[in-house]
Amino acid sequence: MVNPSEPPPGATVPYTPGDPGLTVEQVAQALAAHGYLADEGLVTSIFLALALRRPLLLEGEAGVGKTEVAKVLSAWTGGELLRLQCYEGIDVTQAVYEWDYARQLLHLRAAESSEATGAAEDEVYSERFLVRRPLLTAIHHGAGPPPVLLIDEVDRADDEFEAFLLEFLSEYAVTIPELGTFRATHPPIVIVTSNRTRDVHDALKRRCLYHWVEHPDFEREVAIIGLRAPQAVPALGRQVAAAVEQLRAMHLYKPPGVAESIDWTAALAALGQKRIDERTVELTLGTVLKYQEDQNRVRAEGVEQLVRTALQRGA
Repeated sequence: MVNPSEPPPGATVPYTPGDPGLTVEQVAQALAAHGYLADEGLVTSIFLALALRRPLLLEGEAGVGKTEVAKVLSAWTGGELLRLQCYEGIDVTQAVYEWDYARQLLHLRAAESSEATGAAEDEVYSERFLVRRPLLTAIHHGAGPPPVLLIDEVDRADDEFEAFLLEFLSEYAVTIPELGTFRATHPPIVIVTSNRTRDVHDALKRRCLYHWVEHPDFEREVAIIGLRAPQAVPALGRQVAAAVEQLRAMHLYKPPGVAESIDWTAALAALGQKRIDERTVELTLGTVLKYQEDQNRVRAEGVEQLVRTALQRGA
């Protein structure tokens, strides 16, 4: 197994849908070359999703890099990234399609003036006036590599929309009453994410491969920080990773994710810091902890101790 914490210097293997020669090692290399250092479990899950052409459901705490998987796959495969951000009340018009009623009305008015109303009425519900949303675009994308469809934070959607996704992910097809059924010739690469604010239904999970995304271990997080915040000296990145490791062990309301580690390192580097110290940590806690209650808890337990341990661990 290639160590994904060490991005290869050369070009990655081009992605070909359904390529039987694709290997787990090549997937690891491609992700690393595009700035994503995944562990072996996640790399294997992504490989299987590509090889089996199955949706991949990624669950985990916010900030562990679930959404970034889709972005990296888009960069590697060359497929368009189509993002569907889920929220309570989302429905077909936001996810699949809707009609451009304003253009339809203008078309009818123009037809009335030219006395071609009958033909115009037949044209109103044609693809010319169809507004494609991410799900329809994903299965009817035309030429080129298949798109990467990101269904982000599906746990925020309601039961009705989740039920609709069951049919979509099973058939990769959408029926529009006025036009008929659109079916994917080449299925999109589908990444579904959940922060687990509620449980996703078992029926949806059965249609997907599944992986729980953990926070990276210390050395992997150091490598990620070094890759994503290259302006910081290596010692600073190690100290930040050590401090974040301690913060996650404090059972905070919102433990910092990898994104916060990167932001904190970049902020400290922007302040000209080459190592962390108590004063700077106090001033920049808002970069890594986004709840006042969490900041107060860290201060109550002692910033000095946090810094001392981070300097030792990051040495």
